[in-house]
Amino acid sequence: MEFLVFIAVVAVVLITATVKILPEWERGVILRFGRFVGVRGPGLILLIPGVERILKVDMRTITMDVKPQDIITKDNVSMQVNAVVYFKVVSPEEAITKIEDYYFATSQLAQTTLRSVMGQYHLDEILVHRDQVNQTLQGILDKHTEAWGIKVVMVEVKQIDLPKEMQRAMAREAESERERRAKVISAEGEFQRAQKLADASQLISTSPAAIQLAYLQTLTEIAGDKTNTIVFPLPLEIIKPLLEKGTSRPAEESNNFE
Repeated sequence: MEFLVFIAVVAVVLITATVKILPEWERGVILRFGRFVGVRGPGLILLIPGVERILKVDMRTITMDVKPQDIITKDNVSMQVNAVVYFKVVSPEEAITKIEDYYFATSQLAQTTLRSVMGQYHLDEILVHRDQVNQTLQGILDKHTEAWGIKVVMVEVKQIDLPKEMQRAMAREAESERERRAKVISAEGEFQRAQKLADASQLISTSPAAIQLAYLQTLTEIAGDKTNTIVFPLPLEIIKPLLEKGTSRPAEESNNFE
């Protein structure tokens, strides 16, 4: 009975060492007596017990958070920057045989590259042209990790922490810029208003009827007010025909009397 149990245990161990099942996103790097013999998977894999060994490699895109790094920009501004790197293994053989730990190596390379690249830009360039900085980081990392069978898909600068003094200075600068824009817009509005008034006065001066219409419109607006007493000047252009008519009527009556 004990012998049968021993045989069963040995059989289970052999089956476990011989049969491997890899999911769709994994590949197996096969080593035979320590030498690379091929990449297998996904699915069912059969190994020679005691002769072959399998090292599993995840082929999915890996998200790696780069720790905050102390950066000094080209214009001598100190800040902390962290980023996120998206990469994946495209060659399982090279990822196993060319580098000891590809994840750790990529992480260290991302940290040093982040410090080096950020130091080549001014602060304003980093804040305004962040896409360009991301592309530069991605190109450098991808070039160095290509020999390890790693493809860097994307790099994004995630957060930039500035000193409080620099934040206050930038806030004052932004406030001054907003005030300048407001004054410019107000000045442009006054200029346009003055120009329209000049055009309107020139047009009205060439037409007496237009003057009378403008005067009547002003009276209509004043009449809509709730004040009890309204004092307004009466243009001579309106009352002149009445005065001429009044002076001509006595002359006609004197002629008739004679």
